[in-house]
Amino acid sequence: MTEPPSASPRGPDEDAGVFRALADPTRRQILEDLRAGGELAAGEIASRFAISAPSISRHLGVLKGAGLVAERRDGNRILYSLVEDRLAASVGRFLSAVCPEQIVLRHTKWRAGTGGDAREQENNA
Repeated sequence: MTEPPSASPRGPDEDAGVFRALADPTRRQILEDLRAGGELAAGEIASRFAISAPSISRHLGVLKGAGLVAERRDGNRILYSLVEDRLAASVGRFLSAVCPEQIVLRHTKWRAGTGGDAREQENNA
């Protein structure tokens, strides 16, 4: 039995859309704002930039198409939120392919101890 398409993990071809979306500084700032502010209305996002609301809508469309933001309707407003897992998975796959040793080292350092300062753990590793 096969999994439905929505349940299957996205692969490298689909990760290309994530990196295209991340290439633009406005879109990266939108992601940072969503991370800091949680769910934001399109108008709230647009008010943070010195570009037109239609331009912000296009940026949000690119981010949504890449799977980096989710939207939901609340009356006549559209609320956007960051899809953290999608971003982490895409960047993680890339880093694993390009520098797998570093991923193992970082993972080991994070898990190295249950207490203490992260810098102390790095110095001891």
